[in-house]
Amino acid sequence: MLTRLYWLLSEQFGIDPRKMLRSVWSLPRYVRDFLRFRSGYSGRIELLPCLHDWYEEGGATKLEYFWQDLLVARSIFEAKPKKHVDVGSLVGGFVAHVASFREIEVFDVRPISTQIPGVTFKQADLMQPMAGMTNYCDSLSCLHALEHFGLGRYGDPIDPGGFERGFANMAALLKGDGVFYLSVPVGIDRVEFNANRVVDPRSIVKLATQHSLRLSALTVIHPGARIEPMALDEAQLSRLAGQRYALGIFVFQKHPEL
Repeated sequence: MLTRLYWLLSEQFGIDPRKMLRSVWSLPRYVRDFLRFRSGYSGRIELLPCLHDWYEEGGATKLEYFWQDLLVARSIFEAKPKKHVDVGSLVGGFVAHVASFREIEVFDVRPISTQIPGVTFKQADLMQPMAGMTNYCDSLSCLHALEHFGLGRYGDPIDPGGFERGFANMAALLKGDGVFYLSVPVGIDRVEFNANRVVDPRSIVKLATQHSLRLSALTVIHPGARIEPMALDEAQLSRLAGQRYALGIFVFQKHPEL
């Protein structure tokens, strides 16, 4: 409950109690460092306090976005598909990773006005069928995006069935024998409106089967960036379905005859 309240205050209202307390705590050190520097420097100085970086590591390597983007981008590099399409993943993370070594086509419900080398962008609502684009690519990704479909958070239409519709339309883009990289929050099935869904992993596998996709790998990123490759059996999926939250990275392969 406290974690949820902290997220609400900091992310939605711009009030971060932890950052505020850390700033107050850091002021004496800032003043001490300034006076020490000023005593040996005669040039112009303007004050622009940065009070938090003392407490951070050299990079944000404990975030699930960091690990999902890195792991899936490496998989695509190794697979070397003919045509890779992404739906809604983080442009400043995963898409940039992939664009550094190959061309990538991106579909997103929101516009992207910046011209990015290696990236072809199309604005599209994947809750609607993509006319004339069946069997369009042999490699497809959707990372930390499908759980938002139909909740209106990003300007998309309200649609309680948006998750299932989006999944079906993405599956249709994929050629036979193609690979689909999907990451979504998994655990006790629920909607956290309007942030995201958390989905029972067994229902994702069932939905994939309905669209001729077979689960070939599953990696789970637990809170604290603990990465766990999962065995593909009912017992493991059931255990995962009983957890509060984790990020599941599913790798599906489409039936080769489709």
